[in-house]
Amino acid sequence: MQIIKTSETEAEKVIINLSQEKSHSKDVSIMVDALRASTTVTIALDYFKEVIPAFTPEEARELSLKHNAVLAGERKGVKLEGFDIGNSPGEIKEFETNKKSMVLTTSNGIMTMENMQNPKHVLVGGFINAKSVAKAAVELAEEEIEIVMGGYNHEFAIEDFLAAGEILFYIEKELKERNMTPKENDGSNYELKDREGFSEYAISAILASRNLELTNEQVLKSKSGKRLSYLNYSDDVELCMKRNITENVGILKDGKIVLY
Repeated sequence: MQIIKTSETEAEKVIINLSQEKSHSKDVSIMVDALRASTTVTIALDYFKEVIPAFTPEEARELSLKHNAVLAGERKGVKLEGFDIGNSPGEIKEFETNKKSMVLTTSNGIMTMENMQNPKHVLVGGFINAKSVAKAAVELAEEEIEIVMGGYNHEFAIEDFLAAGEILFYIEKELKERNMTPKENDGSNYELKDREGFSEYAISAILASRNLELTNEQVLKSKSGKRLSYLNYSDDVELCMKRNITENVGILKDGKIVLY
C-alpha cells in the first residue's frame, strides 16, 4: 500500500497484521510472548538500562561476559544451569545486582526475535503494557503494524493470541482517536488483517480478549500456564496477566532492547 504521510510521525493509512512466530513487515513489529518473555523484558527495563537478546545459551554466556551483564534464561520453563536467574519477571524484581545490563535467552519469545530482522522497528508487548505498546506502534508506523505471536514449540499459544487481541484493541482505539476509520470503503485509513488477508483473525483476537474473567481463565488453563504452575511459577503467571500496569515499552536498537 502506498502511504501518504501527513507528518513525519503519522501515516494516513496503515495495515495491521497478526502473524505467528515470523515477521514479514518492514515497518513496525511487536513481539508477543505473554508467558513470559514479553513480561520479563518489560519488567527488566525498570532495573536495567538494556536487555540483550541471545538465541542460544552459549551466545548468552558470551554476551554476559562481554557486557558484564546478568545472565538470564530458560529452556522449557526451567532456569538454565549456571545462569543467574531464569526467564522470570518475579525473580527480576527481587534480584539484587549493580550490573546495568541483562542478557536473556528463552525458549520462544526471544527466539521469535531472531526471525524479526526486517522490520524498521521491533517492540515488545504483552498484557502488562498493551496500551503503551499500542500507542508506540501507532506513533512509529508508516504503513504497517504487525503483531508476531511467539507461540509454544512452534505451535499456536492461546495466551499470545489473547495478549495480541489486547494490544490490537488499543491500537484500534488509538487510531480511532486520531480520526482514522476502518476499511469499509475507499476512504478508509486502516485495515485489520492477517497474513492470509482475512480480517476475521485479528478481529477474533480483539473480541476474545475483551472478557477479562474468561481470558484469565484460559491463560491459566493454557499449556504454558499449567507448565509454569507445575514449575512453581504461578506468581509469574499472575503477574503476566495483569493489564497495563506499566508504561514501559521495549524497542530493539542495535541488538539491544531499551526503553522506547
